[in-house]
Amino acid sequence: MNSPGLALAVQYGVAEPRLPRWRLRRWAQYALSAAAADGLADFSAAELSLRLVGQAEGRRLNREFRGRDYATNVLTFEYGVDPAGVARGDIIVCVPVLVREAREQRKTLQHHAAHLTVHGVLHALGYDHLRARDARRMETLETAVLARMGIADPYIEPA
Repeated sequence: MNSPGLALAVQYGVAEPRLPRWRLRRWAQYALSAAAADGLADFSAAELSLRLVGQAEGRRLNREFRGRDYATNVLTFEYGVDPAGVARGDIIVCVPVLVREAREQRKTLQHHAAHLTVHGVLHALGYDHLRARDARRMETLETAVLARMGIADPYIEPA
């Protein structure tokens, strides 16, 4: 199966040299290919933006759009698939939360960032984890994508 086309705009609201555009794009492409093979959403291409933000912007966006007054690790806006088959979405990753969680979970920054990127892309393609069955499907796909990249299952607590 051919991998769907990806147009990815990366924006740096805060600098994070450990997360260059090429790396974020590679992670997004892995997630996109896996989702296409999984078949939940019928799409031929994706146009996504991925913005790295600081604490204040992350908190403001989460408060404004989700009614939760704290910065969350990843926030995704899914816009659906248009008649031409293009899936669109915006993904926001809060760098200070990412850094803190990676440290607390004893993961490398890159591994945790890869997980959050994959998670955000899947949300942008219509995956969710509100119901247990949907969560299992999404987590199984995330785990498989990360394993292809040599990254351990993020849902298993480190020893």
